[in-house]
Amino acid sequence: MKALLLGMVLGVAVVVAGAYLYFSRGYAPVATSAPPMPFEETMAKMALHARIAKEAPSNVPIPADEANLMAGAHLYGEHCAVCHGLSGQPETATAKGMFPKPPQFFQGHGVTDDPAGETYWKAKNGIRLSGMPAYGPSMSDQQLWQVSLLLAHADKLPPSAQKVLSGSPASGQSAQN
Repeated sequence: MKALLLGMVLGVAVVVAGAYLYFSRGYAPVATSAPPMPFEETMAKMALHARIAKEAPSNVPIPADEANLMAGAHLYGEHCAVCHGLSGQPETATAKGMFPKPPQFFQGHGVTDDPAGETYWKAKNGIRLSGMPAYGPSMSDQQLWQVSLLLAHADKLPPSAQKVLSGSPASGQSAQN
């Protein structure tokens, strides 16, 4: 029994020492162009989904009216478009250089399937090791909800909000280009 216990302790110690050496000797991929580590994506997604399920609000405290969607469009253009893109616009140089790749919300599968509370949580808290900053310290709850509602309704925005997004200064192009 002592030999089994000793073998288990030594096995754990070897794994911990190996992990320490892997990271401390610079073998871990840290460049955005490097491939992900084994299980990195799976573990990160599992932890993120569990945390959001536990903490994301389920009720939206503001209406999805034109005023809030317009405000959300202005905020999105100012803070989000550089990474997450705009409808009909190419991916920005910033987005191309990020790892993991930021989702392009207005191209292909966006976030309209996500509950607004999930998007709110992500915008407020950020996502560690992804490049997604936490906007909670710099934006009000109302602003965070406005952006979240904009994205939840991205497939059915009023023309006024669509116009704001098509001429956003963050895209580097105007509606006339």
